[in-house]
Amino acid sequence: MFFELIATFAAGIAAAGLALIAGHLSGGRLPRWLTPVLAGAAMLGYAIWSEYSWAARTTQALPEGVEVLLTVEETKLWKPWTYVIPQTTRIMALDRASVQTNPDAPGIVLADLYFFARWTPPAKRPQLVDCANAARADVSAAALSNPSDAAWRRAGKDDPLMEALCTS
Repeated sequence: MFFELIATFAAGIAAAGLALIAGHLSGGRLPRWLTPVLAGAAMLGYAIWSEYSWAARTTQALPEGVEVLLTVEETKLWKPWTYVIPQTTRIMALDRASVQTNPDAPGIVLADLYFFARWTPPAKRPQLVDCANAARADVSAAALSNPSDAAWRRAGKDDPLMEALCTS
């Protein structure tokens, strides 16, 4: 976040510098208010670009085998442009390399989910998935030793995790 703040200021300073150079080259015919307006527009433009490109930059940085299952787009009152083009603010990804099965618990799959949200550190949440019953549960010590002790939640067939792990 700190580096993005620095980059925002740098964009404003660069735009102001270009406006000052253009004003000098035009022999002073450009209005003086143009410099702060261009600096502010550059800062706002960079901030908007940074917000909208966050999801693409995050997904491109994911390692091989990590698959994006779900993206959440939101609109915010204080960001009126998001009503025109909603902004992706959260991502759920599945680490395919972490998928495991247990011969003692047939039909139960263990997988790691990663949750990414703008301005928050990523979170890893292991999940148990019961494809036969279309259910999922957070992993706990009790659930790992005996999957019937897990706190199972129903998941619809359109659940992205069910679709990724249970369709063959």
